[in-house]
Amino acid sequence: MFALTILGNNSAIPAFDRNPTAQVLQTMDESFLIDCGEGTQMQLSRYKIKRSRINHIFISHLHGDHYFGLIGLLTSMSLLNRNQPLHIHAPAPLQELINLQLDFASTQLCFPLHFHALQDEGTIVSNDKITITCFKVQHRIDCWGFLFKEKKNARKLDPERAKIFEIPAAFYDKLQQGHDYVNKKGTIVPNEEVTTAGPIPKSYAYCADTIYDVSLAEKVKGVDLLFHETTYLKDLHQRAADRYHSTTIQAGAIAKKAGVKKLLIGHFSSKYESLDEFLSETKEVFENTELALQGCCYMV
Repeated sequence: MFALTILGNNSAIPAFDRNPTAQVLQTMDESFLIDCGEGTQMQLSRYKIKRSRINHIFISHLHGDHYFGLIGLLTSMSLLNRNQPLHIHAPAPLQELINLQLDFASTQLCFPLHFHALQDEGTIVSNDKITITCFKVQHRIDCWGFLFKEKKNARKLDPERAKIFEIPAAFYDKLQQGHDYVNKKGTIVPNEEVTTAGPIPKSYAYCADTIYDVSLAEKVKGVDLLFHETTYLKDLHQRAADRYHSTTIQAGAIAKKAGVKKLLIGHFSSKYESLDEFLSETKEVFENTELALQGCCYMV
């Protein structure tokens, strides 16, 4: 299960109490920070997101509204005596920017910082619980999206049934992995007798700043939750194209073509104070749409 908290949902200029882009995807084990616009560390405190659970930060591209909050967050983590390693996944030039800022401030972080340059589409993080891949999106500069997928969940064990079949506790892990049990007499106890299917693995896709690009639908096909930018309402489709952004109905079209379960829209232009039309326009194309509102947590 994933829980997505929106820290910032605006585009380049903070406006109407809306911060630049940042969000946190939480699992039972850790949290993943996706983009880090200005003010992100204040938003983490405001919404009670523990910095210590963030071991991976993903930066989609090097427009300031997506990373200007990063150096402040890194130095604060150090001042708070963080000691566990932190991994940053971002376009290659960001590493030099971070080093320059730390050097000019004569700052030495007290934790290991590992930088992973985004170069090719594919897997960038994989462990026994989750796989994270990156994919290219079409913006004015090098820009990336991210896909988070849970791995197959363990089967749910019924301990009372296991006791009836005299299965030792030492074998329970194997049962949860789907193995049958063979007792001393050679009798097979089918796994289905003592377990039930685990929760269906969940998936979340983050499409950063991008022009309307139908090829994205294949990259995010069938995800449980898709975040897609909607910088402008549909009447400004030409401005959106000129600036390599998307409109409401374009985001809805991608969600519909990809067959996603739910669409979350954000990265709103500061020219708009009210967001009501963003939701109504997108719903014209894809009904199961919600606004990405700051401080809201969306369960996946």
